[in-house]
Amino acid sequence: MQATEPYIESARKQFLYYKALGEKAMAQLQPEQLFYAPNEDTNSIAVIVKHLHGNMLSRWTDFLTSDGEKDWRNRDAEFENDIADKESLLKAWEEGWACLFAALDTVTPENLNSIIYIRNEGHTVVEAINRQLAHYPYHVGQMVFFAKMLKQTAWDSLSIPRNNSAEYNAGKFAQEKAIRNFTDNELKKLNDNQ
Repeated sequence: MQATEPYIESARKQFLYYKALGEKAMAQLQPEQLFYAPNEDTNSIAVIVKHLHGNMLSRWTDFLTSDGEKDWRNRDAEFENDIADKESLLKAWEEGWACLFAALDTVTPENLNSIIYIRNEGHTVVEAINRQLAHYPYHVGQMVFFAKMLKQTAWDSLSIPRNNSAEYNAGKFAQEKAIRNFTDNELKKLNDNQ
């Protein structure tokens, strides 16, 4: 196995992890809270999802063969709070991620160093993936932070709960040293708590 195959798998796991964090944050809110913005300079969670959806469709459609900023994309409209309901919001969320994962399926070790373009700026496939691995967690972090502020009841931690670091570390250090991706256990925990 080449060193590039683990990179592709690691990228996939990172995207899955942040997708799960966003979903777990949204699931803790009442539907109307997803659309709340305290002022016109603050994006609601729905607007963040709408922006991610637009970005994902643009960046990942024909990922290896066309510019990542599609001429049909209307980025400014992504920041209008006009999604009708939670079902439509979650449909957009799923559609964006499905586009991303389908495009990742086309990435091979042989094309990782190929050049693709985003707004006429050349990126290797690795650089383009890394760019989105920075962009999407940035917005998912916004969603989690805002959800924690909006939730009226106790927050179900999506990470190591407060005052549990020693217990968490003890469990990690009780395991044999091994090469593994941290997202394997984290995704399992997130999925087990559904």
